[in-house]
Amino acid sequence: MTSAENGTSAAGAPAFKIYTGADPFGCPLKDALVAHLHSLPGVEVVDLGTDKYYSVAEQIGRLVSAAAASGGSSPETRGVIACGTGVGVSIFANKFPRVYAAACFSEGDAANARSISACNVLTVSGMNTTPEDAVKILETWLKTPFKAPCPASGDADWPDDIQDFLDNAPKEMAAIPNIASSCAICCLKKAITFEPVEIMPGGEMKIVRESPTSAIVRFKAGSVEPAHHHTFGHDLLVMKGKKKVWNLTKKESYDLEDGDFLFTPAGDVHRVKYFTDTEFFIRWDGDWDIFLDEDLKAANEAIDKELAGSGN
Repeated sequence: MTSAENGTSAAGAPAFKIYTGADPFGCPLKDALVAHLHSLPGVEVVDLGTDKYYSVAEQIGRLVSAAAASGGSSPETRGVIACGTGVGVSIFANKFPRVYAAACFSEGDAANARSISACNVLTVSGMNTTPEDAVKILETWLKTPFKAPCPASGDADWPDDIQDFLDNAPKEMAAIPNIASSCAICCLKKAITFEPVEIMPGGEMKIVRESPTSAIVRFKAGSVEPAHHHTFGHDLLVMKGKKKVWNLTKKESYDLEDGDFLFTPAGDVHRVKYFTDTEFFIRWDGDWDIFLDEDLKAANEAIDKELAGSGN
């Protein structure tokens, strides 16, 4: 085993930079793995703490993706995420190019995921995996190089045809996000006509499904949604753009960009500012309604004051 494979470089510098995180169900297991990682030479750990499973997976997926897009990093950047099952966080981390997240429940899973698929984000189950077993899984994942013999090959060297396949796999896998999209939402969007949201200047919307109701919404850069509320809760996913949402009921704010998700409960008063042309997919429970809690002038004044105070 080379020094890089056991977590150290020849010069003694870190061989791995590992981002870690969890949801509440996975937090105890994540903490155990973080403690173990801190005991290893040549491993730099950045613990992002605990959040909703999709939020922490998005954060780590984005960071690992950015490092991979730079052509590789030194130290090598990877991620470790724990949730209740290990599955949910892998789904959201895998939404980013060059991220290959796998939920591993055994050392064999970890060896296969590394050897065959160059897994760079390990996800584990806080409800089904003990700390002792998780440490063994983590160690195997750290020590197994891509294309190494593993349980899938009977621990024997791969045949020449499989080696040839694996040699080309990283380039082919990285190219997948560039293939023309077959996403149902994107294809549907090409054939629809948007209608202005009269109560919200700069906004337009198209309802694409009734019960449960779904829509694609667009706002121009600089647009503002004055404080308002609905009788329904709603999930939204930003397809492109940049916006900030202030939930005045919870006294929280959220900066949202491409791929970010947000749920707003029924009745929560919120206002929104769009910094670039933005599109998002939204699903809500109930018929469309909206109740304004302030006018546009008051909204702009409040947002300008908030942004000035935050230095943005």
